[in-house]
Amino acid sequence: MSQSFDVMQDACPTRQVLTRVADKWTMLVVLALGDGTLRFSQLRARIRGVTQKMLTQSLRGLERDGMVSRHVYPTVPVTVEYTLTPLGHSLAKAVAVIRDWAYTHMDEIDKARIHYDSDHIK
Repeated sequence: MSQSFDVMQDACPTRQVLTRVADKWTMLVVLALGDGTLRFSQLRARIRGVTQKMLTQSLRGLERDGMVSRHVYPTVPVTVEYTLTPLGHSLAKAVAVIRDWAYTHMDEIDKARIHYDSDHIK
């Protein structure tokens, strides 16, 4: 069955996907896992500034959407590892493009902000 989507329509389910993938923490988790499987503590150490709550929420959402798989090992204490699925790897490629764009254009953005602020903030 072929379904047509239009993200400009408020009821389009792709808006939920955009909300997930455009989230800062989601993007950082996907980039971190793009390098390989990591445990929760490794992810938290790699993504500076993320709280345990936000990392947990991001991982659950990504797992629910089929982009991350979670594997629990029956050790003491329990070991949990997170890995990108093929779908998650395809998202990681898109996120890497956005990251690279930001790296490339950061100087221009900084200049634009300085210019804007000098005209609008008194």
